[in-house]
Amino acid sequence: MEIVPHFDHMNINVTDVDRSIDFYAKALSLQKLSETKAPDGSFTITYLGYPGEDFRLELTWLKDHPEPYDLHDNEIHLAIRVKGDYEKIREYHRSLGIIGYENKQMGIYFIVDPDGYWTEILPTK
Repeated sequence: MEIVPHFDHMNINVTDVDRSIDFYAKALSLQKLSETKAPDGSFTITYLGYPGEDFRLELTWLKDHPEPYDLHDNEIHLAIRVKGDYEKIREYHRSLGIIGYENKQMGIYFIVDPDGYWTEILPTK
């Protein structure tokens, strides 16, 4: 049997969904695509993405988990290829103070969101 996968979304848990939405909108131009709130207020699930793209980032906020999440060594990360002038984009992220690590030898860098999640920023080449 052949299985043909299609990536749908990646979930991360966040401590402040509005702060995270603002971060991803400002840092990567992600837009809010949909949101589901539990009737009892116990959770909110928000999907971010780019119009016309299938892959989405799911932000899950849990009322009963107000403390920061333990990300251990933070080896799990999202990776995004950006179109346009890579150095100008890097300078923009640097001006926002969100670059957490740069690997100059490989020519890549990582931005860090308000909850400590890393996103690898790659050029389109």
